[in-house]
Amino acid sequence: MSDGPGPGPVPAADGMPAVQPVLSLALVSMMQAVRAHSGAVYLLRPDEPVLEMAVMAGMPRAFAAPWQRVGLRAPIPVADAARERRLVWVGGEEEMARRYPRIAVVLAYPFSLAALPVATEHRLYGAVFVTWPGAHAPELSDAERDQLWAACDRLALRLEGAARDNRPLGHETDVITEPVAGVADTLGSVEAARMVSRLPYGLVSLDLHGRIGFLNTAAAELLGRPVGELLGTLPWVSVPWLNDPMYEDRYRGALLSQQVTSFVALRPPGEWLSFRMYPSTTGLSVRISRARAVAEMARGTPRAGASPSRLVTISQLLGLAGALTEAVGVQDVVQLVWSEVAAAVGSQAMMILGSQGGRLHVLGHRGYPDPHTAERFHGLPLTERTPGTQALHSGVPAFFDSREQLERLYPGRYESPDGFAAWAYLPLIASGRPVGTCVLAYAEPHAFPADERAVLTSLGGLIAQALERALLYDAKNRLAHGLQQALLPHSLAPPPGIEAAARYVPATQGMDIGGDFYDLVPTLPLAAAVIGDVQGHNVAAAGLMGQIRTGVRAYTTVGQAPHEVMSSTNRLLIDLGAELFASCLYLRLDPVRGRAVMARAGHPPPLLRRPDGRVRVLDLAGGPLLGIRAAAVYPTTEVDLAPGSVLVLYTDGLVEAPGIDIEDALAGLGELLAETGDRPLERLADDVVRHSAATGERVDDVAVLLLRAHAEP
Repeated sequence: MSDGPGPGPVPAADGMPAVQPVLSLALVSMMQAVRAHSGAVYLLRPDEPVLEMAVMAGMPRAFAAPWQRVGLRAPIPVADAARERRLVWVGGEEEMARRYPRIAVVLAYPFSLAALPVATEHRLYGAVFVTWPGAHAPELSDAERDQLWAACDRLALRLEGAARDNRPLGHETDVITEPVAGVADTLGSVEAARMVSRLPYGLVSLDLHGRIGFLNTAAAELLGRPVGELLGTLPWVSVPWLNDPMYEDRYRGALLSQQVTSFVALRPPGEWLSFRMYPSTTGLSVRISRARAVAEMARGTPRAGASPSRLVTISQLLGLAGALTEAVGVQDVVQLVWSEVAAAVGSQAMMILGSQGGRLHVLGHRGYPDPHTAERFHGLPLTERTPGTQALHSGVPAFFDSREQLERLYPGRYESPDGFAAWAYLPLIASGRPVGTCVLAYAEPHAFPADERAVLTSLGGLIAQALERALLYDAKNRLAHGLQQALLPHSLAPPPGIEAAARYVPATQGMDIGGDFYDLVPTLPLAAAVIGDVQGHNVAAAGLMGQIRTGVRAYTTVGQAPHEVMSSTNRLLIDLGAELFASCLYLRLDPVRGRAVMARAGHPPPLLRRPDGRVRVLDLAGGPLLGIRAAAVYPTTEVDLAPGSVLVLYTDGLVEAPGIDIEDALAGLGELLAETGDRPLERLADDVVRHSAATGERVDDVAVLLLRAHAEP
């Protein structure tokens, strides 16, 4: 960006020949033809659907900083003009807040804008926008439209010729100001300075960037800083008590609207000063004087110790954005909107609506004295004409200053909550599609000026992003839980003489689904039990777990011995070509003889609590993990299972956690079983899970299967 007086050749950064100011000249000529006071030319990148600002005129580039590089799908005028090959006209701040709220929230000032494509019949080269002060007529005249289209057509032909001649045009020097002529010749610079210094009030000259280029002695005294310390600085930076976003906002508003703007500010400890800004296309002249009738003038201005006058301050906005990024589920979003947004904008109730199956869904609400007032909208067909459904369908916000205004537009009063008198309906648009509507209700009639509408609509964008993530998270959780429940047994059917209880607890990181599994196969004459763990806690692990569990059941049903079941399951994993391995513990139960035959494949050893309360870790022979070696052998071990004995089968997530020694974890689990092993098995299963080594952050799933032997009646 340059502050120079006009367009000129721009040295290329890579040492190539200088680029001629074709774009600058075309832009300035266009602005002069239609008496616009700022504008910019965007060029379409050849390698991606992105518009990049190549040159700006009339205003500092910082005014358009958020839009120096925009996608063709972005909801801003230049992107719409380029994508749809049409002229986009925005006739003022009200229309900007309604159609382009993301721009209005940053530039909430009275100005008009026109955007047009720069294109030939066969190729799009970019786009142009130009702006006028707020005093421009509500509509473009036919002459202005013709001149703008003609200028863009000429520029497109220049770009086409440059491309044909292999002379691509790029970024050029911004055209900021033109030299002011005539003042020194008329008055003489020395005499002009003397005249200004004699005036009893302060005079300050600001350039388009807001920097102080001149101030008289009276201005320096009123601002409380020497002239030398103020020249070349931004007043809201160099004067501490002007360091409020409102004052910079007034400067920007004056430049864009080209309207005289004034405000009062409190100079500590108690002196009020009046600032009046006179804008032009070259900068601003500011008159500073002591304010009179302070009580009246200060009514709409910030007071000492008061919060900034903006509806939502920058710190609040950043805090809200940070909080929303931490929201996990839909109810988290609902609570954050209530505690952060509703409190900030002064609404007394809020509701978030979504849609499903062609009907309105109330996702959450707060502040309604009678919950049924909000919940009555749940299930309302989307075809009903209500403010909530309209905002959801159209993506256009709606504001109702009073109950009368709402009832006039919606006579059915489907969404007139009793006790409230004004409403804002904010469409929640994420990834280009509506995901819901946020309703803010006010207890008293409430006017919504353009800047407030822009802020609320922008906040709706933040809420929409969080809500979209939350909806996806909740859907993922429902899918994960449903899949996990489908893959694990719905109930356990132990054989006579055996009591069983089981638990599954997902990891707290990643998806709430994993590869841990258990099963009880009630085959005759001997039942079988199995527990295992496939690597990972994701959909792939869960899918492989389901295949292993099915294989174990099939091999058990056909009568294979424990070591054969393990060998067959091992070969199954290898034949499936799975890249994941699995541990497994399989046992054949014989409660009549009080015995159990076990085979182990890299799985943690079970614990056995004897009827006398003693607990030991069973040292079982075993083979490698399933899925590693096709010829692996899995020896078996026979264990005494006397009546009153309790077998504890588990996956490693129960006893393994960062910073926890597995020996200590097993010892602690043994102590728990010794003390509480006589409890009912379901209660004991809960105790075992609560005693897990990873009771807080679980990096792995946990599966537990408890078996208690009983004497045959």
